[in-house]
Amino acid sequence: MKRLSTKTNVLTTTLSIMLLVVLGACSQQESSNNVAEISGEKLRSNPEAIYVGFAIDTLREERWYRDKEAFEGAVNELGGEVKTLAANGNQDVQIQQVQLLINEGIDVLVVVPTDSDGSSEIVTLAHEAGIEVISYDRLIRGADLDYYLSFDNVKVGELQAQELVNRVDEGIFAYVGGAESDNNALLFREGAMNILEPYIESGSIELAYDSYTSGWDPVIARDELRSFLESSSIELDAVVAANDGTAGGVIEALGIRAGGTEVSGQDAELEGIKRILDGTQTMTVYKSIESIANSAAELAIDVANGNPVSTDTTIDNGEGEVPSILLEPIAVTADNIAETIIAEGHLTEEEIYDN
Repeated sequence: MKRLSTKTNVLTTTLSIMLLVVLGACSQQESSNNVAEISGEKLRSNPEAIYVGFAIDTLREERWYRDKEAFEGAVNELGGEVKTLAANGNQDVQIQQVQLLINEGIDVLVVVPTDSDGSSEIVTLAHEAGIEVISYDRLIRGADLDYYLSFDNVKVGELQAQELVNRVDEGIFAYVGGAESDNNALLFREGAMNILEPYIESGSIELAYDSYTSGWDPVIARDELRSFLESSSIELDAVVAANDGTAGGVIEALGIRAGGTEVSGQDAELEGIKRILDGTQTMTVYKSIESIANSAAELAIDVANGNPVSTDTTIDNGEGEVPSILLEPIAVTADNIAETIIAEGHLTEEEIYDN
């Protein structure tokens, strides 16, 4: 049975917007880029349409712009309307944005959480308003979450490590992970260790460096790895980097060794693909944005309409087993760019091979 949406008056909505602006201004103390970005600011044009709230962690990275556009387009195709709010890494802002969406009367909430644990408060707020929550790509932990839609993120880590081991199965390795506050980062590392641990136990691979990266920030990934390399005489044979952003930081830290060290990535971002063609990055993992966006839109509309929902499995988020849909990731190297990301329209030949 569909939960009833919470209605609010104009004053409450105005106060929520004012609070959101204040929080965004506070985050501006660190960088002007930290201010929360807002898109689709108009209220619904068709009161009869399903109204979907999309609370997204950030629009700083190329991949999330693509998710936003694909998800909004898919919801519109299904006859729904959607409002997207991006917190740009600020958990307090994301919570306030969710409250704003609830106040505006959304029928279902889709969330890319800024903090996997802290976002449990978001689920509580939505449920108090009778709204079901779908966790998109990243799992919200410690909450009575309704649905989780993502890729097999343990498989992502396995693909990353396996491709490197296929090329160099002995020597000195490093692991540069994502944000420890992001459950996906934990799963990526779990998958990578599934592949690496037998080699580590046999002594053929030494894991000399193993660190998460606050905020998935490529600059932090670069600086921390560079500091480690400068303080030791170690030369790395391979680095499992959790995504293309951290891979870029790793490659900068390697300096003249870039190209001589195998480096993984993820998200099939344009710069990552270009580095693969240049020979400084070994591989990336492609997670079809069209697939996850379309699946999320269909799920959101079905949930809002109270339709039966079919899921693949359940995932334990620390509070219980969450009905989940997990999609398949794809390893991409220089050898299969055409039949993967170009064939699916993720990137064009012109974008990739320009200059």
